[in-house]
Amino acid sequence: MWVTNWVALVLLATSASAATSASADKVLSNHATILADNSAQLAFSLYQNMAKEKNVENILISPVVVASSLGLVALGGKASTASQVKTLLNAAKVKDEQLHSGLAELLTEVSDPKTRNVTWKINNRLYGPSSVTFVDDFVKSSKKHYNCDNSKINFRDKKSAVKSINEWAAKSTDGKLPEVTKDVEKTDGAMIINAMFFKPHWNEQFHHQMVDNRGFMVSRGFTVSVAMMHRTGICGFFDDKTNKLSILSMPLAHKKSTVVFIMPHHVESLERLEKLLTKKQLDTWMGELQQTAVAVSLPKVSMEVSHDLQKHLGELGLTEAVDKSKADLSNISGKKDLYLSSVFHASAIEWDTAGNEIDTSIFGTDKLKNPKLFYADHPFIFLVKDQKTNSILFLGRMVRPKGDKMRDEL
Repeated sequence: MWVTNWVALVLLATSASAATSASADKVLSNHATILADNSAQLAFSLYQNMAKEKNVENILISPVVVASSLGLVALGGKASTASQVKTLLNAAKVKDEQLHSGLAELLTEVSDPKTRNVTWKINNRLYGPSSVTFVDDFVKSSKKHYNCDNSKINFRDKKSAVKSINEWAAKSTDGKLPEVTKDVEKTDGAMIINAMFFKPHWNEQFHHQMVDNRGFMVSRGFTVSVAMMHRTGICGFFDDKTNKLSILSMPLAHKKSTVVFIMPHHVESLERLEKLLTKKQLDTWMGELQQTAVAVSLPKVSMEVSHDLQKHLGELGLTEAVDKSKADLSNISGKKDLYLSSVFHASAIEWDTAGNEIDTSIFGTDKLKNPKLFYADHPFIFLVKDQKTNSILFLGRMVRPKGDKMRDEL
């Protein structure tokens, strides 16, 4: 009897282990795969649009979270207000239920801390004016698919509204994102807020003791002092001599995603690189990568960036939801009394030394002989690319890291 029970327990444990393994390697549904690909396409269009804006230095967006915010608009919208969102996501043929379940599935997959071993806190909130009444179905569905809370706020008291929004964002990111906005311009619409904190966990850590202050050249005449972290190892590397830039791909822990850096050979504004940046070009670059010994130096800094995407999404085709006279967001409140006045997309990202133990077995071997140099001491573009879903988790540029001015020579 005892033996029979023991065998049963072993079988149960084995099947549970297999189930866990199967869930860890769960294949994305077809519609989630389509949406992953489409969110990456949208990412480049959105980035290009944002990069044209004057007086914007650092950029940081999460394409999968932007896609989820659009999904939320589709959930709250009716008729052409909703169908326009699907067109923007290149998902006109995807049924509504598949759109919402697919976006939910994608975001759950890429942000799972156990299988991904990254710190990624994602918080979403839809604010409506004090006069709005939220429909129960919308509240439940927005929580289920988009992990979005709904809240009323008195936009007429701007100072109090801004304080309330910033306090919520700071609390939901454990203080990493202290400010989303300094002002609320339009006070009679609905507002979507994404508040995120992302900290990569490298597949091989940087040397904790090898961190020193160096100069980061924002431009040829302006340098700031930043902490730089260093390591030498085997990474994906490509030197694009034609376009005068270098590509570096460094896997994150569990190797399910990788951070890709695109840096011009010399100090210059990123405009030239940004014109090259498309999904097709990225795929070409990724195909050229060779596993090579690289001596890597990166800024060890945090970066907090907040963008109001409403105008940019409007320019890409989301014209109805943002137009007070045309918007039909009646699934949110039961009547046509809302439009989308702001989409605040705020992220904090922390570049740190933390990661898995370094593989020391290659030290002293020919594998690390004559390493290439990737020294990120001037503006660069970066993205976090997911290997499993082919989606882009983050896309941004570092133009001016936080640091004290070192010199200003003109």
